[in-house]
Amino acid sequence: MSDQPNGAYQVLARKYRPQDFTALIGQEAMVRVLRNAFERDRIHHAYVLTGVRGIGKTTTARIIAKGLNCIGPDGSGGPTVEPCGVCEHCKAILESRHVDVIEMDAASNTGIDDVREVIEAAKYRPAMARYKVFIIDETHMLSKQAFNGLLKTLEEPPEHVKFLFATTEIRKMPVTVLSRCQRFDLRRIEPERLIAHLVEITKAEGAEIDEEALALIARAAEGSVRDSLSLLDQAIADGGTDAAAIRAMLGLADRGRVLDLFDLIMRGEAKAALEELRDQHRSGADPEATLRDLAETTHWLSTLKISPDLASDLTLGAETAARGAEMASRLGMRVLARTWQMLLKALEELARAPSAIMAAEMTVIRLCAVADLPTPDELVRKLTEEGASGGTAPAPAADKPPPAPPASKARLSVAATGTAAVAHPDPAPVTRAEASPDLSHLPQSFDAVVALISERKDGELLYDVETGVRLISYTPGHIQFRPATGAREDLSGRLLQALSKWTDHRWIVTVGDAEGEPTVSEMRSERMQSLEQRVRKNPLVAAGLAVFKDAELRVIPRKRLSAEESDALSPDDGPFDDDDDLFGED
Repeated sequence: MSDQPNGAYQVLARKYRPQDFTALIGQEAMVRVLRNAFERDRIHHAYVLTGVRGIGKTTTARIIAKGLNCIGPDGSGGPTVEPCGVCEHCKAILESRHVDVIEMDAASNTGIDDVREVIEAAKYRPAMARYKVFIIDETHMLSKQAFNGLLKTLEEPPEHVKFLFATTEIRKMPVTVLSRCQRFDLRRIEPERLIAHLVEITKAEGAEIDEEALALIARAAEGSVRDSLSLLDQAIADGGTDAAAIRAMLGLADRGRVLDLFDLIMRGEAKAALEELRDQHRSGADPEATLRDLAETTHWLSTLKISPDLASDLTLGAETAARGAEMASRLGMRVLARTWQMLLKALEELARAPSAIMAAEMTVIRLCAVADLPTPDELVRKLTEEGASGGTAPAPAADKPPPAPPASKARLSVAATGTAAVAHPDPAPVTRAEASPDLSHLPQSFDAVVALISERKDGELLYDVETGVRLISYTPGHIQFRPATGAREDLSGRLLQALSKWTDHRWIVTVGDAEGEPTVSEMRSERMQSLEQRVRKNPLVAAGLAVFKDAELRVIPRKRLSAEESDALSPDDGPFDDDDDLFGED
């Protein structure tokens, strides 16, 4: 498998790079399709290979190139998915010196001039091989002009030319290019398969690393063969042979100690949890890795509550698995979901923190602070019991949904910044059906949809939705709207794709002919104008404007004020009535 001079050290990722499909692990579906295509002489002129880093995209492209041009040991063979590896073409491609197999890195050759060279070269027949093959790696890095330059050649390619595209960002490739290619999605390698692969390589290298340590490497590689081999290379060089050494190399805490920390957090024991976190840090655990371990533990326990079979983990011992089962039975799903959200937020904030350990400590403190807070259902149950026993809190009706507000009342809508809400008259309420139990995880209103887009920080989609959607009807999982003037044509498709991805549920987004509600932007503008008019009518404000002729009046929602400004403008100290919401939650 070596393509290095004798005596030169070769990293494992290159030394054990597959040279044919029999050595390519985990991609059986793709190999089956290619085998049938080669056998039936239905070889496509362009293939696009997509998947995560280190999964084998470029390697697969080279194997296909060899199969296209292999002539067999006797020189009489045709295209095959089992290249011989000994003919002149196989050897030349293996050594990256074949004149008719051109590899281009789109990350460093992104422009139209680079693509023009490819187009020009495609006009000429191969110098020595059956096909002229162009392998373009990281294809998504090509510029828009470069992609456009390829379209004509991809539409009507010469019969002697084949294109092989490899990319980790398939969504960044234009659909006009994708529609002219046959697509293969290379799958992440399952942990069991990756561990078995690492065991074989470890034996071939004469190294002794136990299976638990290899399982930790496979877990850290996240399904990437190249990443796992790079980590294995590092472990062999470091002399690490057991799980403890691999954890130290990866900056991971012992799984048992992660559970200790998680248990202290769930019990709200902040002092003990901080001491455990600092002790793990002193022992070499990376703070970011610790937060990720806590997030993985949260996911593991949540899955364990739903289906123990789905929560199996090869890196766990029997004692740890039993402990996890006990913790899962003790913790509620709402608590675990809240912990998951807080940990994700903490990982996002990590880069902005003064130091990683400070961020981790503040996360632990916050998690401990909310550990003993009741979940929403517990709070409702408590209020219900208090109301039933004659307390001041009214008991909510168990089966009766809250009545719809009359047309004269104000409806709450989410502001563009996601930090404030504005109310506006709703003369024609839109039907907003209650979600069925199996859709309870979806946003229960269109306002919640807008809030979700804001939380995901998709500013472009948020702007388009707030200015372009006139809502006709909404039920969880189904949106019907009329596009406002100037709305983008692809708004419904982009909204559907984003919501389906974020909620892991298939949405339906349709365009209707009904008038629909005003857009969120129009609602906000109307509300602010109304507030300004009310402020101007206030005697004190009117008197001030009369004195200061050139003064400019600005109405600022409370949540956009600093804490000091908000305190200074408390409604208790102001001239407005108690029911005036100028300085309220909106």
